[in-house]
Amino acid sequence: MMNRRSFCKKTLLVAGGLALPLSALELFDPKRLLAEKDEKGARWVFLVDTRKCVGCGFCVKGCKVENEIPYDANVTRTWVERYLVTSDGKAHIDSPKGARDGFPEKGIEIGHGKLEEVRDEDIEKAFFVPKLCNQCDNPPCVQVCPVGATYQTEDGVVLVDRKWCIGCGYCIMGCPYGVRFFHPVHHVADKCNFCYHRITKGMQTACVDSCAFGARRIGNLRDPEDPVTKVIMTERVNVLKEEYGTKPQVFYLGLSKEVK
Repeated sequence: MMNRRSFCKKTLLVAGGLALPLSALELFDPKRLLAEKDEKGARWVFLVDTRKCVGCGFCVKGCKVENEIPYDANVTRTWVERYLVTSDGKAHIDSPKGARDGFPEKGIEIGHGKLEEVRDEDIEKAFFVPKLCNQCDNPPCVQVCPVGATYQTEDGVVLVDRKWCIGCGYCIMGCPYGVRFFHPVHHVADKCNFCYHRITKGMQTACVDSCAFGARRIGNLRDPEDPVTKVIMTERVNVLKEEYGTKPQVFYLGLSKEVK
């Protein structure tokens, strides 16, 4: 007899079309986008330049305030990860409170208030990586939602209808990027929605507005003159976990191989 955990896991793997990853990072080929059927309207995409991120956490603050995510709750719609790669090839990664307050401690947070000290002389490289919902073209979270509370708009953004969500958690388990969580107040599934209420009115997302260093940008992939589209089509960009077949629409510049 199959228990509930096994059933959920197998259901998500089949419904979401997921397989065990061959690698955590694949080089994205923008020519694939050119081969896709031309459609009308916008297709919102996000561009993250890891070379410009300084780990200040302003984007996380701005997102929490804009989208009514409790400021002190340990959940965020977007977050920043810190990577310290040492000479032994090990990547030390943390994101205290989602980097809401940046990274005030030199040591790497390993949980329960403990820090792992990494000597300066052992560090080969250090960088920050912002993360958020990838607004997949083939979103497994939509496929596994039993009540249609998670759905995809015509312009590609995946949204959650709080009135319909029953809090089953299937979408949270089905997301290979770990971007979904239970809202501590509304007790339903929540995640980044590209600030849909803003971008559909011609505004920037809260995190883009909050970033003083230009590390975050949003654009319309179907507009060849859009500055973000031009970067995606002409420069080396990466996406996370392309091997899952989700077709993520968050693109990265300067992404290091240690990022998962």
